[in-house]
Amino acid sequence: MGMTNAVEHDKWTEIKIHVPIKDIETAENIANMVVPYGIYVEDYSSLEQEVDEIAHIDLIEESLLKKSRNEGIIHIYINPDENPNEAVSFIKDRFDNIKLRDYKIEFDDCLTEDWQNNWKQYFHAMPIGKKLLIRPLWENDFNAQGRKILNIEPGLAFGTGSHPTTKLCLETLEDYVNESSTILDIGCGSGILSIAALLLGAKSALGVDIDSLAVKTAIKNAAENNFDENKIKFIQGNLSDKVSGKFSIVVANIVADIIIQFNSEVSDFLDDDSIYITGGIIENREDDVLFSFAQNGFEVVERRENNGWLVFALRKQRPIA
Repeated sequence: MGMTNAVEHDKWTEIKIHVPIKDIETAENIANMVVPYGIYVEDYSSLEQEVDEIAHIDLIEESLLKKSRNEGIIHIYINPDENPNEAVSFIKDRFDNIKLRDYKIEFDDCLTEDWQNNWKQYFHAMPIGKKLLIRPLWENDFNAQGRKILNIEPGLAFGTGSHPTTKLCLETLEDYVNESSTILDIGCGSGILSIAALLLGAKSALGVDIDSLAVKTAIKNAAENNFDENKIKFIQGNLSDKVSGKFSIVVANIVADIIIQFNSEVSDFLDDDSIYITGGIIENREDDVLFSFAQNGFEVVERRENNGWLVFALRKQRPIA
């Protein structure tokens, strides 16, 4: 019996979400909020066209030809310690919210190795902004083209760089970081934003995450980029409960509800000239978040958008003389 339990513990739950092709991008973004790691999408809507560009049509496998052109399948993976029902109820709730009704959800179990191999084949080195190249550790065939290389093993923590909100945050950081910047990264996940800030020239970074696994992943990723504790630290904590001091840039790439909560705390960590960057905000929460910014004395300096995701750069409002 002990043997069975050991094997069972190694099993992840695979959730397959079948959605119409027209909704695939939106559905993928919502799925990414649940598990920003370990996700891939089957979309055969332009199979013939894509194959025709590189080979003769007869070379398409029979099994692929049978795949639906009208429907895509999003595969997400829930680790053995998490409840897949929570993920499904979150997804259903978001789908209902945007009136996406024509979908089907299936559950399955898969071994850890299957999960890792499935999603790794879809994550490759990618340029971000003007200065960075995000490179997963398993990818050796890449051309940096003069960019700073950010080496990352996402592990099971948020942040591969491929999610629209992470891209936007990285691009925004690039515009504000200089050699005197001190960074506070709330909900740091894999540490990608903190490490990117240092590669862009920042003086130091402190990352905080409530998840101990994220903190371990972030520490490992910092080492992969040759940054030690003198430059970068990661701690486990709930928002700012273990943070002190002032920072020139505070970045929080989380979700709207937590950002609204954090907006009331963040001023304690900002100087008058500091920049506060927020991400992880889905478009239909924009009004709530803007109201919260105003309530807490922030003005929007910049608003960026990608695929229905928003990132804001903010400053503390100066008192009117």
